[in-house]
Amino acid sequence: MESQPLPRRRKPRRRLSRAQRTRAALGIAELHDGVAHRADLRTVGVTRADVRTEIGAGRWMTAGKHTVVIGSGTLTAEARHWQAVWESGSGAVLDGAAALVASGLSGFTPTRIDVSLPRNNRRHTVPGVVRHLRSTMPPALAVGIPRVKPEWATIHAAQWAVSDRQAALLLCLPVQQRLVLPERVLEAWRASSHGARHALLDVLVRDVCDGAHSLGELDFAGMCRERGLPEPSRQEVRRLPSGRVYLDTGWDDIALVVEIDGGHHAMALNPVDDALRQNDVVLSGDRVLRIPVLGLRLKPRAFLDQVVRAHQQAEAAAA
Repeated sequence: MESQPLPRRRKPRRRLSRAQRTRAALGIAELHDGVAHRADLRTVGVTRADVRTEIGAGRWMTAGKHTVVIGSGTLTAEARHWQAVWESGSGAVLDGAAALVASGLSGFTPTRIDVSLPRNNRRHTVPGVVRHLRSTMPPALAVGIPRVKPEWATIHAAQWAVSDRQAALLLCLPVQQRLVLPERVLEAWRASSHGARHALLDVLVRDVCDGAHSLGELDFAGMCRERGLPEPSRQEVRRLPSGRVYLDTGWDDIALVVEIDGGHHAMALNPVDDALRQNDVVLSGDRVLRIPVLGLRLKPRAFLDQVVRAHQQAEAAAA
């Protein structure tokens, strides 16, 4: 009987030396601000046994099932973002304020990390991470840390904000910092389904992204009538040393002007032009109040109190 050849034994792979696996792991960790996914480590030859050795020696540490901290330091904010995506479940992406911060947002520090992931995927609880299970995932960016596109992240951040004031802030900052174009936020809002504080956000989004047209003079005139003030004039044209300017609203007989600033006023060089115009109006003898359009949405009573006081003072001065 003819003998069968013995199966060829697979030659065991030589394990990397400590120096080699350190270099390989650091190359991965540099891409993720100090952390590495176990699967990525294996692609560069760092085995499970290597990881166990380094963790046992206290040189590395774990931050979940998949996340390895290369070194024994604390996780940075960016590393926490990677951990949140890796540990929450397959297909997870940063969303809301966390996605905006990962895209470069400054001036706001989230107290939690929001992630979205497909509803049917297996998911895991991660401390400090809030999961949003979705039947249809929002559009996401493929470069860098997986995250929802800024226009959708802006809408979600405002919906998940802890207050109306924070919602307004999270709508303003991405637009003012040029992380997203206003028209894209408008498009995302129109395509979004109803969520938290929908009625307020419906006006706030238009105030921030189309502030020049969102609050008409008729709205402000109605607010004045409710406070017992005479109806102001609208869109007055003045000729000043700087040229012809358009003033939003005011009362000609008592030299009081009220400028309603939409979201576009804080962008680019608009503050410079606004300051020059206001200074010229003041130097011509008028009192000028500036009211951000968001102020009339969030604190209408406080701003109208100021308008009433200014009207009373201007009326007394004109008598």
